[in-house]
Amino acid sequence: MRLTSADRVMFRGAKYTKRDVADYYRAVADRLLPDLAGRPLSLLRCPDGAGGECFFQKHHADSLGAHVHAIALRQKSGVEPYLYVDDIDGVLELVQMNTLEFHPWGARTDAPECPDRLVFDLDPGKGVRWPDIVAAARDMRRTLKRAGLESFVRLSGGKGLHVVVPIAPGPSWDQARGFCEGIAQAMAARAPERYVATMSKARRGGKVFIDWLRNARGQTSVASWSLRARLGAPVAVPIRWEQLGKVARPDAFDLAAAQRRAARLRKDPWDGFDPLEQTLPAPE
Repeated sequence: MRLTSADRVMFRGAKYTKRDVADYYRAVADRLLPDLAGRPLSLLRCPDGAGGECFFQKHHADSLGAHVHAIALRQKSGVEPYLYVDDIDGVLELVQMNTLEFHPWGARTDAPECPDRLVFDLDPGKGVRWPDIVAAARDMRRTLKRAGLESFVRLSGGKGLHVVVPIAPGPSWDQARGFCEGIAQAMAARAPERYVATMSKARRGGKVFIDWLRNARGQTSVASWSLRARLGAPVAVPIRWEQLGKVARPDAFDLAAAQRRAARLRKDPWDGFDPLEQTLPAPE
C-alpha cells in the first residue's frame, strides 16, 4: 500500500513517524482485528500528528480507500453511511489517511441493533491516584460477578481503565444502556465518597467517574491495541486481571513497548472473551 508523508512525525516527544504507525498496526493486526473488524467505527484522524488538530470521523467516504467499507445505518437525521473494515488492508488505508485511533461500536455490522459488549470507563477525577483506579476496577469486577457476569480489563492508554463485558447479542441498546447505568449508579450509591456516575465535573473531584454512557447506540470505545493520540504514543492494552497490580499506570505501554508485548504473548490476555455468551440479568 502506498504511504505518503511516511517520515512525518506523528507523536511529539516520541518521534514516531507515520511509517512507524503503519508498521505497528501491521505487526499487531492479529490482536487488533478481533476487536475491530466488522464493526462500525469512529476514527480519530490527525493530519498534523497527535500534537496538532485532530478530528473524529464516523461516516464513509470513497477517498478512504477500497478496503474501507460502508454500512447504511438509520439515525434521527435519516440513513447515513458509516464505515468499517474487515482486514489489515482497510486499517492501513485509514493510517494513510492519518488515522491514529480506532473506536468500534459495541455491535457488529451484521447485527448493529444488538450490542454484544459493554464497556465501563473508569475515569479519575482530580486527585485520584492510580491505586484508587485499580481498586475501582476490582470493585467493578466484583459487582458484575454478583450480577452473574465475567469481565475483562484494559489499560486505556489515557487516564484510567476500561472494564469490558462480552454478552450474547439479544438485548436492545436501551436495555444494555439501562443495565450499565444501574451498575454505575449502584456503585456510586454504595460508595459516594469514591465514585460518581454523572458527567458533572463539579462533582468528580477526588472520585472515579464510572462512565457508562458509551453503551448507547452509536457510542464507541477505543479498541484494544489502538494507539492513543497523546504525548508519547501510548496504546490501549488489554491485560489479565492478575496483572493489574503489576502495572504502574494506564499509559504504561507506548507504541514500541506494546508491539514487543504483542509479539511475546503466548496467550491472549482476554482468552475466552469471544466464546463467552453471557446474558444480562432480568430487571428487578
